[in-house]
Amino acid sequence: MRPPAAPPARDLGGTLIRRGDPGYEAERERAVWNLRTPRRFPDAIVRAATEADVAHAVRYARARGLRVALRSGGHNWSGAQLRDGGLLIDLSGLRTCTLAPAADGAPATADVGPAVTGADLVAALTPEHLAFPVGHCPGVAVGGFLLSGGLGWNSRAWGASCADVIGIRAVTADGRTVTCTETEHPDLFWAARGAGPGFCAVVTGFRLALHPHPGAILATALTFPLADVTAVAEWAERTAHGLPPYVETTFVLLPAGAGPDPTRPRITVSATAFAATGQEARRALEPFTRCPFGERAVTAQPPGPTSFAALHRGAEALWPPGHRYAADTLWSAADYATLLTRAAGAVARAPSPASLVLSPVQPVSPDPALLRNMAFVPLGASYLVGYAVWDRPADDGAQTRWLRELMADADPRGDGRRYVAEADLEAGADRARRAYPPAHWDRLQEIKAEWDPDNRFHSYLAP
Repeated sequence: MRPPAAPPARDLGGTLIRRGDPGYEAERERAVWNLRTPRRFPDAIVRAATEADVAHAVRYARARGLRVALRSGGHNWSGAQLRDGGLLIDLSGLRTCTLAPAADGAPATADVGPAVTGADLVAALTPEHLAFPVGHCPGVAVGGFLLSGGLGWNSRAWGASCADVIGIRAVTADGRTVTCTETEHPDLFWAARGAGPGFCAVVTGFRLALHPHPGAILATALTFPLADVTAVAEWAERTAHGLPPYVETTFVLLPAGAGPDPTRPRITVSATAFAATGQEARRALEPFTRCPFGERAVTAQPPGPTSFAALHRGAEALWPPGHRYAADTLWSAADYATLLTRAAGAVARAPSPASLVLSPVQPVSPDPALLRNMAFVPLGASYLVGYAVWDRPADDGAQTRWLRELMADADPRGDGRRYVAEADLEAGADRARRAYPPAHWDRLQEIKAEWDPDNRFHSYLAP
């Protein structure tokens, strides 16, 4: 099929801002949620308002030999959306959300633009008694989140968020707009469920299968001195694996200066039940009220009702806007006691009190039926994410070094795997590759070669 003709710049849909134009730097900085904006400079930025704008922008780039980078919500911690040269297509205006009710045995669905956020989805779905495994941070847009796989709320029961992607609309490297499902362009559909920032097209819309809203959501938490990390992790991991899959259990390690007692570092274990009834949720959380060393807890939050919106507010307190961030991930073969004990020393010496380690137990369902036909794969028995959070640009070097020391402590043999959505992609040339099994990586390269033979779309960020 002959690709559509490229539009002249004057007919380019959306707003085109070239490097050197007034407002360029503000637009470049706006492309990254993180205040630590990488010093990478696209030649031009197009802010698209419609799917047609995106297709026009891709044809414009193709005709001029420009490489293309993409931004949905700008939440990628490494700023992979900012590349030197070429064209950045800003999709943040594609924020429509349309619901369709369940019919003929099929689930309710939502057609959403890539810039729709988790908070947007919660606001749209909750009044309709529907739900989706949205990202833990409210401001994360679905574009990058779903393309990377998506470890969302209640993913231990519902699976990786991309398992509920049942179709996409995408603009390909030659400027065509295609629909992809399990039966229509199935290779591109497979890659769209996990390829992350190396995906070889522009997703302009997702069709999502929705879940009935849980009848009750209850949460509980216990906080202990970080010196108790090994005992807490051993007990909580053993407890978590015995709970129903609708219970999400997470460790948070905080340095001194954070939490209820600012003089000592802490470990918190929280559990959230997404159950059919309040009684079922309370019964599932009972083991956390019977911790064998509960008297050592610094604080104890008894099980109580919450909501997706309230959970988002709690997450935003850990990752507030207006800060500088660096993050990295680790899938490990170690158990949680080993993994978190290795990380505890670095947490205790963190140069910023706002930094943290997050470690969910079994963050995604291992059910093979919920992992079929996708590029995403969970790659370890345990999972950890380190976040450096700070304010001053002068501290960038020290904070990045701390993060990399933390990850080296947690992975002393250097053989751990990564989750591409939050990996420190500039820490090593093989970082993206280590987010996939070899066969999946090879298939991603083959799909890229077929759909983007001229390498029009930037692939994975590397040092």
